[in-house]
Amino acid sequence: MPHSERHQKRIVVAISGASGAIYGVRLLQALRAVDGVQTHLVVSDAGWLNVQQELGSPRAEVEALADVVYPVHDVGAAIASGSFQCDGMVIAPCSMRTLAAVALALSDNLITRAADVMLKERRRLILMVRETPLNLAHLRHMTSVTEMGGIIFPPVPGFYQRPKSIDEIVDHTLSRVIDLLGLPQPDAPRWGGLHSSGADPH
Repeated sequence: MPHSERHQKRIVVAISGASGAIYGVRLLQALRAVDGVQTHLVVSDAGWLNVQQELGSPRAEVEALADVVYPVHDVGAAIASGSFQCDGMVIAPCSMRTLAAVALALSDNLITRAADVMLKERRRLILMVRETPLNLAHLRHMTSVTEMGGIIFPPVPGFYQRPKSIDEIVDHTLSRVIDLLGLPQPDAPRWGGLHSSGADPH
């Protein structure tokens, strides 16, 4: 391994079969703009279907956004081992099936195995869960993952920045995710309080 690569931040990005493939793809694009970040991508079979259905993006085009790409059924891949040094993982979006598999430590494909590694090694795991309304099983699985140290991060849009497009909504949400990964974002929009927006405090 080259010396320079050894000092890069390694982030695993997984795209599962929930609606919201744009979050995973835009996250890959955003991380490419962060110096010193190496991305490792794994996409489920249903995730690829959603990429095509929702974005119309060719598979090769999405894979080209990542530094390393793994087949979802390759449970012998590097990211399946705790000895692989990694700084965080984001499942964007995270289906309820994937959430359940992570909560129950099933490790039945590379996404859920890599997530299990993140939890057992006490590393940052962020699940952008996508479903509504939520049933009791969903909520219990979210609780289980939270108790194990994972972060449940539904991509709920914030409107205080007055977004003008879907891309602005998605990017604002992902800026919060990148903050949770501890990566620098000098140009990310920040809330400065009502006073800075010109609102009357009284």
